[in-house]
Amino acid sequence: MRFDNEADAITYIFRSMRKLRDKPRGLDEISRDTKPTQWLLAAHHLLETKREYVVVTGSKGKGSITAITAKLLQHLGHRVGMMTSPHLVSWYERIRIDGRTIPPDDLFRILSDLAPEIDRIEDTLSGDRYISPQGIFLAIALQWFDEQGVDVAVLEVGRGGRYDDIAVVPNELSLFGPIIVEHAQYLGETLDRIAWHKAGIIKPYSTAYSLPQDPLVMEVLQREADAKDAAFNWIAPADMGEYIGETEKGLRMRLGRYGEVEVSLHGRYQVANATLAVIGAGNVHSRLEGIPHTSPEYVARIRAGLADVKWPGRLQKLQDTPAIYIDGAINPTSAQAFLDSMINNLYAPVSIILGVPRDRDYAAVYRVFAPHARQLILTESDANPNIHFPNAETALATARQVHDNVEYAPHLSEALEKAKAFVGERGTVLLSVAQPLVGEAMMLWRQDTEQI
Repeated sequence: MRFDNEADAITYIFRSMRKLRDKPRGLDEISRDTKPTQWLLAAHHLLETKREYVVVTGSKGKGSITAITAKLLQHLGHRVGMMTSPHLVSWYERIRIDGRTIPPDDLFRILSDLAPEIDRIEDTLSGDRYISPQGIFLAIALQWFDEQGVDVAVLEVGRGGRYDDIAVVPNELSLFGPIIVEHAQYLGETLDRIAWHKAGIIKPYSTAYSLPQDPLVMEVLQREADAKDAAFNWIAPADMGEYIGETEKGLRMRLGRYGEVEVSLHGRYQVANATLAVIGAGNVHSRLEGIPHTSPEYVARIRAGLADVKWPGRLQKLQDTPAIYIDGAINPTSAQAFLDSMINNLYAPVSIILGVPRDRDYAAVYRVFAPHARQLILTESDANPNIHFPNAETALATARQVHDNVEYAPHLSEALEKAKAFVGERGTVLLSVAQPLVGEAMMLWRQDTEQI
């Protein structure tokens, strides 16, 4: 089978999983199986190349941590592969080298080469077993990384870790962003169970670093590391970067021997993400040839990398008049972090557009934003068939319990028109929406997501 267009390629990648489309899916430990991905990688010898792997998980911030870590390693002189999901505009965004997306022709060619083995594996799978689309994307990425001489790969897992196909790589470093209750129907309803899923990315005799966590999460991560004879380190408050203030391009922070540095991302929460990324990049670099860690040049390159990060749709200003900002804050913690970062830039009247999937605590997100808005507008997207939103009636009833001026718009473009009409030229519009809606906004504002 040969592929020459995106529609056929993506349909094929999701073919195996689509047989479960109308079936309820339970906990990941029951419904997910990484063995088909492992078989595919083994058949094409895709884990035999000597390469450093970093695997990143968490409930929020893991995409930013991945992007910052990759950029720092690139500035340190390495050829860096990266995988993230979901994408914003294009499927090709999921796989990058040195920030640039995989070319379509390369994806089609590599998928064509993998297809006979994918078909063979799929023929052996019965019942509800399937070969994961994420596993196929991983195989494509690793083949491309081999061809392009990638010596470091920074990979973001999906919702969990232990049963995520990305985590089958032999990573010597695991990075943990904040872990909270999320995806309860797939990961379990308790914080310790969710942490157990995330902890599964730790490999034997490896190293793990974590941002500060709930004590229960810390206990689970430490227990996993101990069981794997791995070194587990969490970033103490004294070692955390210190927020100084906002700049036109992002923010300034103070970080140990690097002094005052500029991070080209907005949002106070990026201080923690950048701190973890600097530590992670240093750990990986220590096992590779290159600039001495103790040299002034190393410090200069870390500073340059922090100032060069691009991660579209994460607390990004889309326009000035009226001021419109967007972020993918779809849980209460990230919603509060979004507001905290915007506190000096909210000019009345404020309209907030919310697009929170039904598997998140959308009622709590509404409660966080309600006191700060004169208007709430609820919207949704059907761009990703795996992300579902509460129906309009349910969403409106929920939001009207916390705010008396709530509207609904079935499409983002209509929501934006309502919001802009409400705030005029001097007000502020915030979009706190799921990834498919972030992607729609990137297209509306013609943002470049190909090179970061």
